[in-house]
Formats: sequence, C-alpha cells, structure tokens
Amino acid sequence: MAKDKGFISEFKKFILRGNVMDMAVGVIVGGAFTSIVTSLNQDILTPVLGIFGGIDFSSLKVALGSGENAPVLCYGNFITAVINFLITAFVIFCLVRGINALNDRFSHKPAPAAPTTKKCPFCKSEIAIDATRCPHCTSELDGQ
Repeated sequence: MAKDKGFISEFKKFILRGNVMDMAVGVIVGGAFTSIVTSLNQDILTPVLGIFGGIDFSSLKVALGSGENAPVLCYGNFITAVINFLITAFVIFCLVRGINALNDRFSHKPAPAAPTTKKCPFCKSEIAIDATRCPHCTSELDGQ
C-alpha cells in the first residue's frame, strides 16, 4: 500500500505540472477548433464549391465489387478531411506567424555594446581601447 501512495502522489505531481495542464487546455481547444473547421468545410465551403462545380465531396464513392454488400470506397470523405486539414494548417500557420511577429516587435534586443578593450599587439594583454601605451609591457601603441 505504501508503494501505491508514492505512485499516486507522483502521478498527482505529474498531472499538476504546468506543461501537462497547458497541453490539456490545448487538446480541448484543438478539439473545439476542429469542429469549427469541419463545420466551415461541410456547411459553407462544400456547398459553395458545389454551386460552381456541381460536386458534393461527401457523396463521392466507388463500389469495389457488385451486389448490395460490396465494399465502398468513400474517397469524397477523404477529400473533405484533406480540405479540413489544409484549412486547419493554414489557420494555425497564420496564428503562429502573427504571434512570432508580435514577439519580434515587443522583444527588443539591445544592440551589442561597443568594445571597451583591445589586445596589445606586443604582449597580447587586454588594455583600454583608448590606451596609447600598454600598462603591462609599456610598449607604445602608435594609433593602433
């Protein structure tokens, strides 16, 4: 029983992590978004395409044999699923692109600071950039 308590507390700790909760919210929102895209395709796009081409994708099928019990290949449903996928992928692409643009706009990275030191050409020590003589080897730096 002691092992069960450790397992349950470990599972509870795992579930309550921020990443798992974020993933759960993403799955729920993704499921709702999928139903919206499916409705957009089935209820709006397919009838509009049917006006121009006279085709309703969901009714496209091929019988793979003869008789009442012959298997049927419903490739129209597959076309509908591909259209749903493309719409979903395009919307997600636009969202990610917009989020990245906002992130780039609001995350100003400071310009790299101008160097304040240089190397002495004689002893290779770090010295002030405006030094005219090296404090380590006392060599004169002729405008270098």
